[in-house]
Amino acid sequence: MSKYKCKVCGYIHEGDNPPAQCPICKAPASEFELISDATGSPASGKKKLDTNGNAYTILYATAMVVVVALLLAFTSQSLRSIQKTNEENDKRQQILRSINVRVTAKQAEAKYDEFIEDDFMVDANGRTVGDDAFTEDVAKAFDRGAFPVFVAKVDGKKKYILAMRGAGLWGPLWGYIALDDDCNTVFGADFSHASETPGLGAEIAKEDFSRQFIGKHFFKDEQFRSISVLKKGKQPLNNEDYVDGISGGTITSNGVNAMISASIGNYSKFLTSKKQ
Repeated sequence: MSKYKCKVCGYIHEGDNPPAQCPICKAPASEFELISDATGSPASGKKKLDTNGNAYTILYATAMVVVVALLLAFTSQSLRSIQKTNEENDKRQQILRSINVRVTAKQAEAKYDEFIEDDFMVDANGRTVGDDAFTEDVAKAFDRGAFPVFVAKVDGKKKYILAMRGAGLWGPLWGYIALDDDCNTVFGADFSHASETPGLGAEIAKEDFSRQFIGKHFFKDEQFRSISVLKKGKQPLNNEDYVDGISGGTITSNGVNAMISASIGNYSKFLTSKKQ
């Protein structure tokens, strides 16, 4: 039998023909519409999608995932150039802070070009092994035994800026140390971190900490001796120069100490050759 629906009240009638009158609302037969024929197929000839079924749920979820993924990919690609510019300017700011030049992100590129005269890569033997150190990922470069050097000119005097990479309490540490043209005396320094504890280990990023390094030395009696980072009140055993560590940030301070020793140690032959 076919099914007819009253367009007035929604009553469903089964039969070969619609009723002469709706038993519910008394609407005439002309107010009935065929909703399925005698075979049970929809009157339109098309099978309706069951929105309560599992297939509909899976299709809908899949479509939403695809749409969201495409939107995220498009947004990521659209913002990539901006992100890259921001990352490069942040790196420029860090390098400039190591020569005691503090600028905004908007000023970074112009000031970097003003102060930085050259940049190249050296190996542990002090030999030049590449140029354009700025574009290098410091961590990856260190892993393959190549170390960035940036040459700056400040007040007419040459400064050598050396990169550092290490590990703190919760994540990586990095920074830059600038040496005078004697390749021994620290002109400035800058330290950064990924996730050290605010108020404790994170204090290494403050100017008060980095300022302690100014005037310290890496060579004693022509021998390389790293600048130590020690708990306040302690002194090094080998009479090398040192600075006070962060109060309450012992592990981070130890990480900075190890980072300086290992990182600048990689440059010791390069510095020695320049000194000579």
